[in-house]
Amino acid sequence: MPRYEYKVVAAPRQGLKAKTARTPDERFANALATLINDIARDGWEYLRTDTLPMEERKGLTGRSVSYKNMLVFRRALDEAQIQTPEVRVTAIPGPAAAVPRLGAPSRGTPEDGTARAPAVGPALARADGRTDARTDGHSDGSADDKKNGAAAP
Repeated sequence: MPRYEYKVVAAPRQGLKAKTARTPDERFANALATLINDIARDGWEYLRTDTLPMEERKGLTGRSVSYKNMLVFRRALDEAQIQTPEVRVTAIPGPAAAVPRLGAPSRGTPEDGTARAPAVGPALARADGRTDARTDGHSDGSADDKKNGAAAP
């Protein structure tokens, strides 16, 4: 199956003067034909024309959407030009048991290829008996501190 590379060029906006082109339509067709022929000399094949939206800045903070006519060209790639991605597979050294497993403790022993998860104990209580997130002994003067009897700083 052949592979292609693509080139997208903005369509001309104005006609191109020629001796045989007298009307604006003929001048525009001449500009389009000249552009397509110039690109075709480099081996590009005309494929299609698309109208695509483009968001543009309008003033300092505004944005507007305009539509642009784009000419799409393609050309077949040679086998030498096709770049196939190189995939490397690297094995992890050592046994699979060296990778720690998280979750509930397993019943196996480290010798059989399983590992035990670390034990997590209860949260430590503060000296005043509270177990909130502030453990530095300072109060921030919030309503919760006043409710719990803590002095404001």
